[in-house]
Amino acid sequence: MFDIKWIRDNPEAFDAGLRKRGLAAMAGHLITLDSSRRAAQTALQDLQRRRNEASKAIGAAKSRGEDAAEQMAEVQGLKEAYQKLEQDEREQAHELNIALAAYPNTPADDVPPGVDEEANVEIRRWGEKPELSGEAKQHFELGEALALMDFERAAKMSGARFVVLSGALARLERALAGFMLDLHTEEFGYTEVAPPILVRENAAFGTGNLPKFAEDLFKTVDDYWLIPTAEMPLTNLVAGEILEDTDLPLRFTAYTPCFRAEAGAAGKDTRGMIRQHQFGKVELVSIAHPERSDEEHERMTNCAEEVLRRLGLHYRTMLLSSGDMGFSARKTFDIEVWLPGQDSFREISSCSNCGDFQARRMSGRFRTGGAKGTQFVHTLNGSGLAVGRTLVAILENYQNPDGSISVPEILRPRMGGMERIG
Repeated sequence: MFDIKWIRDNPEAFDAGLRKRGLAAMAGHLITLDSSRRAAQTALQDLQRRRNEASKAIGAAKSRGEDAAEQMAEVQGLKEAYQKLEQDEREQAHELNIALAAYPNTPADDVPPGVDEEANVEIRRWGEKPELSGEAKQHFELGEALALMDFERAAKMSGARFVVLSGALARLERALAGFMLDLHTEEFGYTEVAPPILVRENAAFGTGNLPKFAEDLFKTVDDYWLIPTAEMPLTNLVAGEILEDTDLPLRFTAYTPCFRAEAGAAGKDTRGMIRQHQFGKVELVSIAHPERSDEEHERMTNCAEEVLRRLGLHYRTMLLSSGDMGFSARKTFDIEVWLPGQDSFREISSCSNCGDFQARRMSGRFRTGGAKGTQFVHTLNGSGLAVGRTLVAILENYQNPDGSISVPEILRPRMGGMERIG
């Protein structure tokens, strides 16, 4: 969410950010809407002043025993004019707020310009591609052959883009989630949270999911929204709050089911677990001081990368271009894991610094001891990691010629000592 005062003071910078996103310049339009609203506010103040003066005149006339009918008629007329103008001002303010909420965050200066992922820049790479004996199979081929991954039964219950995991694969998914949570809480200082997975509209608006992305969310009949990621409830923990600067940064993590309609994914990843309506994810959220949010962004990305390093999975980290970033992000690092079965890197984590964009929408602020006023916090979020996609990566990277799956050593204690799934 943008501050209209900032846009008035920096129209060129605002339009430059939109152009970097591939959008048309809109500062002039927004300033015009704001000017109309401010003119209505000034007129309201003038009407109120005249009403007060007329009301005093009525009192003075009555105290002198004079007829005050003329002044009373004037007050009534001013009251009616005030009510109409007040309604006009509310409508203009609503129109301006709707317009401001429609525009994505301004990219940071070091974000590469581009229209899509082709302009993304590789920052670093870790590990090596595994040396597999024979042709690499995709995760769904492996899982179905083991009779532990069932898309057909899931489709009978729920339709496409769902899966039933059983036996060792269900346990492996649980082991991964526990491993990630323990790593982030015990070594990286995140506080584990068990948040609601149903939220109200204001929470979805606060993170930038509404109104623009309503079609990609699931909504209940009584107006709750199912979370697409735990970013939504975790970030909203500070909605409407005023924190002390000494409280920052706050770091939260949660493992939750996530729900996405995948409205724009027709024909993409129709087989397997890469793109589903329901999936599990360990989320990382930081509430940071504006002067230290870039540093926090690097730290969060490293925390997510460490999960892959501990699992021995080859990955690369990409700086996303302006056209490939999410709506609320000002800068995003994507971590892409190597999938031998697909012979390609696929996203497994997206770590974003949203600056004060979300904080303005949800009114999350902090104050510095001794200073007047408050400032908006900076919010950051990232996957630490997407559990289903991590399971996919293990299946494809740890597959054996006989179709069995070697269990990464670090997960074996959580798997009851199991070394191989077969």
